[in-house]
Amino acid sequence: MTQRADYPPAPEPLPFPVVDNHCHLDTELRGGGQLAVREAIDAAAAVGVTRIVQIGCDLEGSRWAVRAAEEHSELVAGVALHPNEAPRLGDSLTEALAEIDRLAASGPHVRAVGETGLDYFRTGEDGRAAQHESFRAHIEMAKRHDKTLVIHDRDSHDDVLTLLDECGVPERTVMHCFSGDADFARACLDRGAWLSFAGTVTFKNADNLREALAITPRDRILVETDAPFLTPAPYRGKPNASYLIPVTVRFMADFLGVSTESLCLDIEANTDRAFGGRW
Repeated sequence: MTQRADYPPAPEPLPFPVVDNHCHLDTELRGGGQLAVREAIDAAAAVGVTRIVQIGCDLEGSRWAVRAAEEHSELVAGVALHPNEAPRLGDSLTEALAEIDRLAASGPHVRAVGETGLDYFRTGEDGRAAQHESFRAHIEMAKRHDKTLVIHDRDSHDDVLTLLDECGVPERTVMHCFSGDADFARACLDRGAWLSFAGTVTFKNADNLREALAITPRDRILVETDAPFLTPAPYRGKPNASYLIPVTVRFMADFLGVSTESLCLDIEANTDRAFGGRW
């Protein structure tokens, strides 16, 4: 890959491969053609990030994720309507959910239904009913199609748990970009979820995330970029990409007092379990 000046430098490769379990390559491309898909995959592989879960957030992005996973063996797709997308759809929500349902059933390259969930930060109370309807529908899709449920949760911890309990937790559930504290981590773990930590765990003001990481069993830890967002320290303010996963992994290993090698092996095995097997 030709390194662009606005991207951070490539970190030292990891000793064992890991998966970026949440990425938005389509957003990188729409945001100015930053990294071509093949370049992004190759740049990640060069530092030990050999597989990527490409996540859709709307109909266009979900279709894109499916096509990308069909074309690139290193990718699998997640399809969904982001919780902030649901209220914007109005009367078209039911039709859009039907299309996500069709995409979720389109083949083994689709491993996840998500990111779905609730977001009370960007959507006010007038949009919550649509978010709840959409989240319930996605939970049912994940169970019906035996896909991993990938949950976006922002300022909505209690209601996320309530709806999960009401609908029944799918066999495999991932808390994307975990944003809670140790108590919320325990509640999610009690429901069988994997907790996915993004670059936010490296931020100076993220003591709550590090407390959550500290109590998470090693067999429930995942790592992600959420690229092009949430670039880890010390590169905040620059665009994120899958090749920066080693920065977050090494930070987590140091914080936990374990070797990078052992954490890589844990994360790789956890990802295979969380997303229904190796690809």
